[in-house]
Amino acid sequence: MRVLAVSDEEVPGLALASSALRPDLILGAGDLSGGYLEGLVDRYGVPCVFVPGNHDPDFSGYRRTRGGYVRGGLPCEPPGPRGGVNADGRVVTVAGLTVAGLGGSVRYRGGPNQWTQAQARRRAARLRLAARWRTVDLVLAHSPALGVGDGDDGPHRGLAALGSLVARIRPQVFVHGHVHPFGRPGPDHEIDGVPVLNTVGYTYFDITPGRPGDFSVRERRRGA
Repeated sequence: MRVLAVSDEEVPGLALASSALRPDLILGAGDLSGGYLEGLVDRYGVPCVFVPGNHDPDFSGYRRTRGGYVRGGLPCEPPGPRGGVNADGRVVTVAGLTVAGLGGSVRYRGGPNQWTQAQARRRAARLRLAARWRTVDLVLAHSPALGVGDGDDGPHRGLAALGSLVARIRPQVFVHGHVHPFGRPGPDHEIDGVPVLNTVGYTYFDITPGRPGDFSVRERRRGA
């Protein structure tokens, strides 16, 4: 299947009718508006799986009912793309691809979707339990793992728990955002043999669910 992964920086050309991409699924790795992701869903007519970034609003507390979403007992619309699947802290299977998601970044100031390293460890442990007895094709996060393509400054340090999570459940690929490459090619990384993909801007890739190692990048734009 073909996957379009996006994060952090909007690329207007992706939503144009002239785009030659033909994805089967859209992945949002955080810090993009719900309207932008909805535009991609409308353009390509495919589902979207996303996790929140550190600049996104609080996605917690929303519950889906037969009559729509509620929060605190009151009807409301959650942030993010309408109809999108929020995979934060969950294992979901959409369009045949099984995704384990973990949103947010290291805590560097107050606000939602920011975690201390200890909090991130607890969240990753719960996600690892949810992934037991399942073949996870892809880990989707906003933050990179600590020491694997992260930044030197405090806000862009990676989460140590992500490296352990990827090494334990061994997906075909680990997709993240958060660290802006500013158009530079930059090195690609691995965690225990698992390819690490910084998808700031966008990445268009092939992956075969349930078949380890069957992953390849078709096209990418590494940020503005």
